[in-house]
Amino acid sequence: MAKTIARSKKTPIRRPWSKDDVRLLKGMARKEPVAKIAKALKRTEAATRQKATNLGVSVSMTRKKRASAKTR
Repeated sequence: MAKTIARSKKTPIRRPWSKDDVRLLKGMARKEPVAKIAKALKRTEAATRQKATNLGVSVSMTRKKRASAKTR
């Protein structure tokens, strides 16, 4: 029989949000995708979305309206 190797589960490290982190999040919100914001903050996308929700900041990307062919 094969032995099962007991893996130790690594506990997540929780870092508090600094003022600089919040400033960066607010500055990048609605301009950059959440994945890019999370990478810049060195946090998960879920943590980034949760913090944005708590701050009342929308992180959804807005589509730019394109001019119709007739008005170009």
